Amino acid sequence: MIAEGQIAPALPALQPGKPNLVVFFETDCPTCQITLPYLNSLKDSVNIIGISQDDESATREFVTQMRLAFPVEVDRGLKLSRAFDPQSVPTLFLLDKAGQVQRTVVGLDKAALNALAADVGRPAIAPEHDGMPAWKPGCGSRHLEPESKNGDGDSSIHFLRPTAERASRISVPDDVDPVEYSIDHFGDALPVVPPTIERVQKMLAACSVPAETVIARVPPCYGEATVEKIAANAVMAGCPPELMRVLLPLVRAVCDERFNIHGVQATTHFAAPLVIINGPVRQQLGFWSQRNVFSNVARANSTLGRALQLILLNVGGGRPDGIDMSTLGNPGKFSYCIAENEEENPWEPLHVERGFARDQSAVTLFAAEPPRGVSEHTAQRGKTILKAVAQALATVWSYRLCGRNEAVVVLCPEHVKSLHRDGFTRQQVRQFLFENTGVPLRHYKENDNGEGTQLASTYRRITIDGEPCYQKFRALESLHIVVAGGTAGKFSAVIGSWATGEQGSQMVTYPIPD
Repeated sequence: MIAEGQIAPALPALQPGKPNLVVFFETDCPTCQITLPYLNSLKDSVNIIGISQDDESATREFVTQMRLAFPVEVDRGLKLSRAFDPQSVPTLFLLDKAGQVQRTVVGLDKAALNALAADVGRPAIAPEHDGMPAWKPGCGSRHLEPESKNGDGDSSIHFLRPTAERASRISVPDDVDPVEYSIDHFGDALPVVPPTIERVQKMLAACSVPAETVIARVPPCYGEATVEKIAANAVMAGCPPELMRVLLPLVRAVCDERFNIHGVQATTHFAAPLVIINGPVRQQLGFWSQRNVFSNVARANSTLGRALQLILLNVGGGRPDGIDMSTLGNPGKFSYCIAENEEENPWEPLHVERGFARDQSAVTLFAAEPPRGVSEHTAQRGKTILKAVAQALATVWSYRLCGRNEAVVVLCPEHVKSLHRDGFTRQQVRQFLFENTGVPLRHYKENDNGEGTQLASTYRRITIDGEPCYQKFRALESLHIVVAGGTAGKFSAVIGSWATGEQGSQMVTYPIPD
């Protein structure tokens, strides 16, 4: 993408000697549909040029429905998109009178839009309380998407249709290794199983839903995840056919707006979707919940988690060399799937707490950091164990940032036995951690402007062991308790979240059919 301070590529509609605003968008991008109407109020202060990455018909319909008050051009052959190279849409380039990029706004960013308005001498254009989020990432730019093999020239996505075309068939020359071809075109950095017609058909035979049915539309490119495309990615991940029973609700869950996979895929944070399996399906399909639960011990865990990641990459377009902007990443982006060890859990399991019957299988998703270990081998009391867990919880995301995150606490069976022996219920464990996880006020006295210190005036004060602290979590519901792992070893873990709430990601749980 052209950087701020660079001279923008030539564009006939630019007006020399005055500011210009170049806006790249797609007609089917939800974030574009929210963002572009804000620009109408700038049309008298800056020359706005909308650049549509779709065809003439879709573009004109979009302009009419959005009531855009500025001219829009169709980017034929995506030549302008390649010249400006936005990584996602909407992307706004504000050019000064000399044609130099003065400001870039990516996605819906109300603060940035209002700063742009100030640059051209206008008041704020994106009110805080107008029903729209303060921030929402956009969709992958069309010029970065793989070229269509269908040859029909229609690049738009039909958001309301329940079925879609069958997946493309590709013939690989005899002298080309199908595994290498699949890695180059469909996979991540690990080998994949070639999704041959025969293998995909076996996967589809285990599913009663028609192959062309659209299960969900996967951000950031909102690719249509048909049953057939889900099956193809399941094949590449090495899933046995019976896992289709879990994959379909998993794809629905990951595309639930509350989970916000769009934001999870686009953030610079560590987050990756953590899959937690509960109920009878654990034994029925071989999901692992015991020792090495986060490791590569079971085919069901490893391949289900990997299938989800391949779907996010191949169907959704969330590639690590594109819109996936994670600074350091997360090994969970290869596979991140565990089952709860309900047999060693004296309390109700996670899915029961979330409203499901114990004999109902369910899949839960959490936008998760990597696990942080908690070792406590010598404690004689359950309360001592929980204090060790609370110390680890205080550090999730950033040590001095409070009230903005959630966490999953994964308690090992030995720690759970100690807690249960001391009379702790699951709810009491959560209550203790909520009330005893905080950051001492003395850690904010240096006025060093470190992360989290700027918001300290909004934090809730509590006292922990006689010391004044800021409470780490905003609500009891910010903490989730899971029992997992082997029966030997007193190691538990805490897993922090990405941003939470309406602007972040919320934990979601979906039923798995019998």
